[in-house]
Amino acid sequence: MSFSDPIGDMLARIKNSQLRNYKKIQMPNSKFKVKIAEVLKNEGYIIDYKILSNDKISTLEINLKYNSGNPVISSIERVSKPGRRIFSSAQSLPKINNGLGIAIVSTPKGVMTDIDARKQKIGGEIICKVF
Repeated sequence: MSFSDPIGDMLARIKNSQLRNYKKIQMPNSKFKVKIAEVLKNEGYIIDYKILSNDKISTLEINLKYNSGNPVISSIERVSKPGRRIFSSAQSLPKINNGLGIAIVSTPKGVMTDIDARKQKIGGEIICKVF
């Protein structure tokens, strides 16, 4: 089964799982999804992630994080979609909720937060906003 937007699917799974208070979620694995999960882990939005391998299929398992019963991620939404890509220079990267949230950006130097991209003065494609 192929998805037209696998990153959008990943974000929807995270959002829906946190609404249902799931501890772990699994999804098909890709290098790009692992990079996004790595950024979410480094910023403290998820506990951890693992790559589980069977004979043919590799899955990504994410352990979601909660604070006193409420999900740490209050909103996560896709910005750049397959039909409409959104690119931004380093100077015009958006600040999410006055710097309280992050934007995940795909740059020529890898996937990183908007804060790191501004520090390194590189722009790129804005993947999603997390708050």
